[in-house]
Amino acid sequence: MTTRVLFIRHGATVLTAEDRFAGSTDVDLSDEGRRQAGALAERLASMALRAVYTSPMRRTIDTAALLAAPHELASIARPGLREIDHGRWEGLTRKEVEARFAEEYREWEADPFTFAPEGGESGLGVMARALPEVRRIVLAHPDETVAVVSHKATIRLVLASLLGIDARGYRDRLDQSPACLNVVDFKDPQRARLMLYNDVSHYAAEPRRGVHQLSKWWDKGA
Repeated sequence: MTTRVLFIRHGATVLTAEDRFAGSTDVDLSDEGRRQAGALAERLASMALRAVYTSPMRRTIDTAALLAAPHELASIARPGLREIDHGRWEGLTRKEVEARFAEEYREWEADPFTFAPEGGESGLGVMARALPEVRRIVLAHPDETVAVVSHKATIRLVLASLLGIDARGYRDRLDQSPACLNVVDFKDPQRARLMLYNDVSHYAAEPRRGVHQLSKWWDKGA
């Protein structure tokens, strides 16, 4: 058995451009985000997709609809694929969070995997709900190709677990561009191989520069 899963981040939103914490905030795609998702839909139009799964948020549902249309599929919403909830930080910029919740922010910067801001989720919590969803999807589609439309943190955490990467550094060492394509082949729900990562060649000539991505570790000196 080989199941191919296309992990896809939703297209850009207005809050993406403003570099705000917007995990559980249900925002729409921007015009740019629709163009990005449309370009990916065109790229995947000739692929034999059997299903399109999505997080139940507007930005992922709209991205999934564009991807599913050429295949005459209806996307399937799965709550476990939603984005990390930043609690009381939602909608704020990094500078605003640092000023208003300095101690929380320091703890989260040090360990975003096990620490969560007040009212929010840890990376561990996201992994605990997302991985069972991925397992169910893989088991339901032996020898088929499916798309999973999700979010930046959620995809990074899932990939870190599947590939044996230390998830404590997921924010600093893994990136996901808007409407990017990741391809993972599964021999079974436990054994996975990364075939393509964070690819945006359907709309960009080269990868984006990783600056101002809510990670002070990376942004130092930027």
